[in-house]
Amino acid sequence: MSESISGKVAIIGVGITKFGELFNKSYNDLVVDAAFEAYEDSGINPEEIEAAWLGTYLPLGWGFDGTGGPSLAEALDLYPKPVSRVSNYCTTGMEAVRMAAMAVASGMHDVVLAVGAEKMREVPPRGSLVAQHIEKLHPMYSKGRTAPGSFAILATRYFEEYGATKEDLAEVAVKNHYHGSLNPRAHFRKEITKEQVLKAPPVTEPLGLYDCCPTTDGAAALILCKAGLAEKRFSKKDYVLIDGMGLSCATGYITTAFNPKFKFTGFEATQHASKQAYEQAGIENPLEEIDVAEVHDCFTITEILNYEDLGFVKKGEGPDFVKSGSSKLGGQLPVNTSGGLKSCGHPIGATGARVLGDLSNQLLGRCGDRQVKNAKKALGHTLGGPGAVSSVFILSKN
Repeated sequence: MSESISGKVAIIGVGITKFGELFNKSYNDLVVDAAFEAYEDSGINPEEIEAAWLGTYLPLGWGFDGTGGPSLAEALDLYPKPVSRVSNYCTTGMEAVRMAAMAVASGMHDVVLAVGAEKMREVPPRGSLVAQHIEKLHPMYSKGRTAPGSFAILATRYFEEYGATKEDLAEVAVKNHYHGSLNPRAHFRKEITKEQVLKAPPVTEPLGLYDCCPTTDGAAALILCKAGLAEKRFSKKDYVLIDGMGLSCATGYITTAFNPKFKFTGFEATQHASKQAYEQAGIENPLEEIDVAEVHDCFTITEILNYEDLGFVKKGEGPDFVKSGSSKLGGQLPVNTSGGLKSCGHPIGATGARVLGDLSNQLLGRCGDRQVKNAKKALGHTLGGPGAVSSVFILSKN
């Protein structure tokens, strides 16, 4: 592998909006709210930003904002600085941060901004993601295809292969809703019971209502700078360092399920991305060396598969890991203390940036009732499309 990014880039400012049905907030409102919270957190002036990256996945699915860099430049008056928009399925927000981090590590810029934002509640469910599959994708491969349907197939295969059950999936939903109840910015702030999960309306067998994350509005922003400038120029005593980051595109978007290598019990993209990040950060035993993690739980089965793909446990041991309480607050490796996508919500372009912002707040000890004690090393993970692309970050407290 080429030269590591470890220790070269610092996160000095974080801003995260409330996630949810934010009909009273426009796309620009969310961008401004997140960015100015990050400005305040970092203590810098907006004029000091040298370049910016915007992560918005699919603006034309429910509006027109976020189609290019000018959307961010206009909202934040960044003219005439370089501003780019990136889109990479559900890794989009994390991809904006990755691009910003590489610009700093390369020496091109000293101080940059990354923003992830998405408005998904301005249209009814059948007018958003479902409509994209029906109207715009391949007429044969995508006929009848939905996100729940794609991941339900994985759950069915995993059940057959490893003897897992719906009760195991329910453990993930109950845990993440508990964590979300402690997060004032989460979309759903309520605890649920295992009985509620199992009796909820079915979506796609074996997934029920509480096995699926919601579509959501929200934004998150991070300010990054050269690590050596965090204290010297900005007088930051506590900040977060990027120790490693990986990205892998392991298959095509439409053809994932037709790939002969795809076993329906895990994601090659996550395995490759985590390997890259671990090598850069010097991680050899993630279960022992990571203190807190945010992983992509678009569906409850996905979190269980992530435990295994990220190397927390061996294949087939994911259900036991969550049932033992190991991934709950107070457990060996708390996972999705924000509530995850399941409870916090999933505005696609914002999620990856929110994940890294939440983890930064954990490392800085400012997560209140959901704070992980003595958190020094964190892992952030996103998974895009039906498992085609994945991004993994390792962060540490300075």
